[in-house]
Amino acid sequence: MKTYLKFLISNFLRSFVYIFFIMLSLVIILNVLSEVEFFKEHKVSSFFPFYVSLLNSTDLIFEMYPFIFLLTTQIFFINLFNNNQIQIFKYSGLKNSKILHIISGTTFILGILVITIFYSLSSNLKNIYLEIKNDYSMNNRYLAVITNNGLWIKDFIDENTRIINASKIDQNYLENVFISEFDKNFNLKRNISSKKVDIKDNNWILYNPKIYIKNNSESLDKLIIKSNFNYLRIQNLFSNLSSLSLIELFELRDNYKQINYSTSEIDLQLQKLVSFPFYFTLMTILAAIIMFNTKQFRSYSLKMTIGLFICVIIYYINNFFYVLGDTGKIPLAAAVWAPLFLLLLINTKFILSINEK
Repeated sequence: MKTYLKFLISNFLRSFVYIFFIMLSLVIILNVLSEVEFFKEHKVSSFFPFYVSLLNSTDLIFEMYPFIFLLTTQIFFINLFNNNQIQIFKYSGLKNSKILHIISGTTFILGILVITIFYSLSSNLKNIYLEIKNDYSMNNRYLAVITNNGLWIKDFIDENTRIINASKIDQNYLENVFISEFDKNFNLKRNISSKKVDIKDNNWILYNPKIYIKNNSESLDKLIIKSNFNYLRIQNLFSNLSSLSLIELFELRDNYKQINYSTSEIDLQLQKLVSFPFYFTLMTILAAIIMFNTKQFRSYSLKMTIGLFICVIIYYINNFFYVLGDTGKIPLAAAVWAPLFLLLLINTKFILSINEK
């Protein structure tokens, strides 16, 4: 490896580690405060909120990677400017564009590592975090999961526990539903089967249900039962995809398809993960363009403020497109890649003159 290549990559990685741990520390500190508030009524050790915060911090930091790469690039160039190394490289025949190619390539490789290794670690820790929070939550009696056997719901009504299984979800309806109802001692009270159940609100309407109590059965035209779940709540329960690894996301996607449940949220999450290395690389290029085009400003804090301001705007534009894609207003591919294409066009316009800076 050429000396200048080794020097630039090692300095960029050093800046990345420096910014990463600063951001991670801030996330942990802020998260600890909320966890202390959550656990204040529970008998836990004083260290426990900090432990839980650590579990959640990798997921929180994952959303901050665009900021991390932007700040990394700015710190990297600030160090080069301070030591006049940019001028030394320029006199040695190393163009600014070559430096940008090197750090962009490094960013892309780091981006791939982020969505594979780091994301797997983050999702596993997030899963442990959610299990702990659920154990201490008032809502741990309620549960809904989707498996290859359909939708499963655990509900608690009037000291009775219901285990509900449905083969499909069709808009506001569950299909091929089987309900087992238990008393507070978990003794079976009755089983109910229905081909179609309206779950639009918390008063479920069972059409043509059959009720089984011990050895007796009864058929009805319609039965209304109360539930803590409705269609919107069931839909929202499966929105925390950050606790699932890439393999688990693909498995859940297949399970969703089997019960006719929308896969748009999973498809959006997968497309976002695929796009992240490109997103991070474009943010690195943007940060470099900002640093080269603000040489007239002596204040480095001003340069970093400009970069962060632009990054925040891009972040919210991205999220706006994600919402449009998730709600079906635009195709998912457009929701993920259109903002990045616009960022690419902006970068291309300014990158052509970067050697003149």
